[in-house]
Amino acid sequence: MPNIIPITDFSDPALDIYARRTENQLLNREHPEEGIFIAESPKVVERALNAGYEPVSVLVEDRHILGEAREIIARVGDAPVYTAPFDVLTLLTGFQLTRGVLCAMRRKSLPALEEILEGCTRIAVLENVMNPTNVGAIFRSAAALGMGAVLLTPGSSNPLYRRAIRVSMGTVFQVPWTFAPENWQSELKRLGFATAALALREDTLSIRDQSLAKEEKLALVLGTEGDGLADGTIANCDYTVKIPMTHGVDSLNVAAASAVAFFQLGNT
Repeated sequence: MPNIIPITDFSDPALDIYARRTENQLLNREHPEEGIFIAESPKVVERALNAGYEPVSVLVEDRHILGEAREIIARVGDAPVYTAPFDVLTLLTGFQLTRGVLCAMRRKSLPALEEILEGCTRIAVLENVMNPTNVGAIFRSAAALGMGAVLLTPGSSNPLYRRAIRVSMGTVFQVPWTFAPENWQSELKRLGFATAALALREDTLSIRDQSLAKEEKLALVLGTEGDGLADGTIANCDYTVKIPMTHGVDSLNVAAASAVAFFQLGNT
C-alpha cells in the first residue's frame, strides 16, 4: 500500500529537501554518499526510476494521486508520499514549476571514465560549462543526436541539479556521464578517441569536414559560456572545429552549438 501522508505542517523537516535546502546542500560534497537530487514531473521521475535511482520521498498534488502520479506512486515502495492541494503546495518554494509531482532521490556513485566510454564512438566533453540550463539542454541534444556519453570537467554544473534535470527532460538519466579526471585529454587519447575542440579560431576545420566524420572514435569538446575553451585544451586537441556562420553572427550559445555539432557528427 502507498505510504500517503497529507501535509499539515510546513515546518516538518521531511519537507526541507523540497523547500529549504540549496542545491549544494542536497549535493552534500562532504558526504557524497548521502547526496540527494530532486526530479520533477511524472516523465522525468519515471526516467530516473528506470535508471535505478532510489526514491527518498515524493511530493504530489492530491488530484494527481489517482491520475498522472499513479504509476510513480506504485513504484516507490515504502517511500513517503506527501500530498496536499495545489494552492497549499505552492507555499513550498518552486512547486508551481512542476506538473504536480516532485521526487527526492538518492545520488549514485559516479562511474569510472572507462566504464562510461565502453562501446562509445561519439562523446561530448564539457569544459567548465557552468549554467545548469545549458548543461540540461546539452544532455537533451546528446540523447537525441547520438552521443554515447558526456564527460564534464569539475568546473561544470552538476547534471543532477534540479534545473539541469528539468531542462534535459530527464535525459541526464539516460546518457551515461561522469566528471573528468585532471588528465582527461591523455586518457581519451589512450582509449582511442580523437578530440575536436569547438572554438572561434581562424585555423579551424569546418564541422562539415569529412575527416571528422571518418574518425572511428571522436570526442567533441565544448567550452564555458563566454570565454570558450582554455588555450591549453585547444592546443592538446587533434582538431579545432568551427561551425560556419552567416549574417555576421560570430558564435552560438554553447547549447545551440552542441546541437549543431551532435547532429553533424553524432551517431544518428
